[in-house]
Amino acid sequence: MTVDLVIANGTLVTPDRLLDSAIAVDDGEIAAVGDERTLPAADERVDASGLLVLPGVVDPHVHIDGYLSLDTYEAGTSAAALGGITSCINFAWEAWTGDLSIWDEEGTLLEAVHRQKEKGQKSLIDFSLHGAITREDPAVFDELEDVIDEGVTSVKMFTAYEIGLSNGFIDHVFEHVADQDIVAVLHTEDASVCNRLEARLKAEGKSHPRHYPQSRPDYAEAMAAESAVRMAQEQGAKYYGIHTTSEKAADVLGRYQDDGSRVRGETCTQYTTLDESAYEEQDSLPIMAPPLRTPADQDALFEHLYNGALSVVSTDHNAFTRADKTVENWWDSSFGANGLQTSLPVFYDEAVNRRGYSPSFVVRMMCANPAQTFGFTEKGTLDPGTDADIVLFDPDESYTITAADNASISDYSIYEGREVTGRVKRTYLRGEPIADDGEIVADPGYGEFVARERPDWEAE
Repeated sequence: MTVDLVIANGTLVTPDRLLDSAIAVDDGEIAAVGDERTLPAADERVDASGLLVLPGVVDPHVHIDGYLSLDTYEAGTSAAALGGITSCINFAWEAWTGDLSIWDEEGTLLEAVHRQKEKGQKSLIDFSLHGAITREDPAVFDELEDVIDEGVTSVKMFTAYEIGLSNGFIDHVFEHVADQDIVAVLHTEDASVCNRLEARLKAEGKSHPRHYPQSRPDYAEAMAAESAVRMAQEQGAKYYGIHTTSEKAADVLGRYQDDGSRVRGETCTQYTTLDESAYEEQDSLPIMAPPLRTPADQDALFEHLYNGALSVVSTDHNAFTRADKTVENWWDSSFGANGLQTSLPVFYDEAVNRRGYSPSFVVRMMCANPAQTFGFTEKGTLDPGTDADIVLFDPDESYTITAADNASISDYSIYEGREVTGRVKRTYLRGEPIADDGEIVADPGYGEFVARERPDWEAE
């Protein structure tokens, strides 16, 4: 027997340990792991001496070629491939009408799923979708089974903006989420508090971005999370809190998370590595919602990641240009920042080199946990029989991040000038290289839509 590829002499990083083993790949899957002498002969042998061999990163929170995101699938997923991300979950937005909408008429959730699948045909990485519910229309419940049949086993809701849903409707959605055994993904900020504070800042003329965090405080994030998690638990629904930014909001998840089986949460790389001083240094470039917080919140987020109240690190990637961000008043800025290309090296450097966590901690947060949480049964692991999504990572190479390297349409980086140690050298998707030494080496469209299963949150 001959296999397609053997990667030898590297250090394999699993969720719980490091292994000095070789890995064999055949027909797009991991065929075996072990001493190279015990593995089959290979058509190609890669010497990974000095490198870590990681599972491909699974990013469950990205915005690509959709509502207000400038990146095409080709641009966004090229950035992802260069950053060691081999799978992502994008959003299928139920079309609505309003001041913030890009649509002229309302549409269904199922139409949104079909629209995003069509757009994704030029993806370089594998992708899936969350269905975003933007209107209080009970008709969405009639199409939910069809959406699930399309392989979309999670729905997103907001408590803020003009697409924010009332607690009554969110509670109703939770009923159906529980009945269908899928996942509810929540953006939680109390809209009335945020709107009042923003109006006050405007009236006071506090237009510099340094004032922005005051408009969306940590307690507004925490109080909305409290209500949402309580409703989810009453209905028996799986709850996932996205982009958790603060100690107060993470504490809420921790209080309700008796065993982790019904309540989970993520934070994002930027919230663990940047704080609110970035608004003084970068003006409006890092404006996102919720805002960057304090150094104390950063410390708390790492504690909650380690202890389990939070279990995933994502990007919330959203591509804009510097022109979109260069405004006189912070409230006129686009919200969001790109991060797919830099997330793994930035988080690895912060977690491992600066805070002393293990490489296995990074793999748990960015690979294994998001895959298990969202039903990517063949992703986020180096186990034989699963997809050969593999990253070769140099833990010793230092470099300075610059937007000049961006594959994303974004022409800036919120990490500009940051020196990190740890660099993606090569990314494989289903056994084929898609990025190599800073260059894309696969054709657009190699990535595929992944129909996700209903996740088993009782699994270890």
